[in-house]
Amino acid sequence: MSARIAFIGLGNMGGPMAANLVKAGFAVAGFDLSETSREQARAAGVTIAETAEDAAAGAEMIVTMLPAGRHVLAVWGSLVTVAKPETLMIDCSTIDVESARKAHALAADHRLHSIDAPVSGGTGGASAGTLTFMVGGTSEAFAKAEFVLQAMGKKIVHCGNPGSGQAAKICNNMILGISMTAVAEAFVLAEKLGLSHQALFDVASTSSGQCWSLTSYCPVPGPVPASPANNDYRPGFAAALMLKDLKLSQEAAEASGAATPLGAHAAALYEAFDKDGNGSQDFSAIIKHIRHLKD
Repeated sequence: MSARIAFIGLGNMGGPMAANLVKAGFAVAGFDLSETSREQARAAGVTIAETAEDAAAGAEMIVTMLPAGRHVLAVWGSLVTVAKPETLMIDCSTIDVESARKAHALAADHRLHSIDAPVSGGTGGASAGTLTFMVGGTSEAFAKAEFVLQAMGKKIVHCGNPGSGQAAKICNNMILGISMTAVAEAFVLAEKLGLSHQALFDVASTSSGQCWSLTSYCPVPGPVPASPANNDYRPGFAAALMLKDLKLSQEAAEASGAATPLGAHAAALYEAFDKDGNGSQDFSAIIKHIRHLKD
């Protein structure tokens, strides 16, 4: 089964995702403001259009991967005017729930189908085609999108109504941010107590302290060779992106009246780390900030 797909936003995540659609046999027309991103996508087989609107014209599906809600609303506001009726709009950006719901409304006003489908798995997952998609939208829209998402990921979860994909992503990444700071604090305490990194890992990874932040992304070099800590904390998932997601979680908590004290604490730690100029490092590098909190 094939389809003509427009892909808007060909950066570190969108570029590899579009390339995987090409590998799966889809005809992909793309656009990005960055010349470097356009050329990398072109080399991967994406047909580069002059504008986002040109890419979207005649497409059966339009995928966007953009930085924030305001960008999604601006781009969708333009694209819905050139998309043919019944086109499926897929937003894979990580944005606030309110903006996601506004994007769905824009699509509905122009007789278009839509899903919000943020991803988890980072740049490695985008390249390998192993992303997890958290999808919000009608059952009909989800059914239309599933075979396309399967070309870019290994797990696709329909989370519920429009905006539910963003809600799931925000909650998941709040857990991730909290758990990484907890693991980092434990290793810093272990260092102060004279306990080796490997000893703590051997105990916690097979005991009640076990979590993904420890066993897959251990924030110290050694115990998990594939973790960014063994590569000078090159992302991975950048600390600046973790801060973005934690801020989204706090905005959502404020709007919904939910108490998230640990989420707020994690957001504050990452904000301080980012302000010190470390936003481009992997989010596991937060351990370096925690080490110096009492200096």
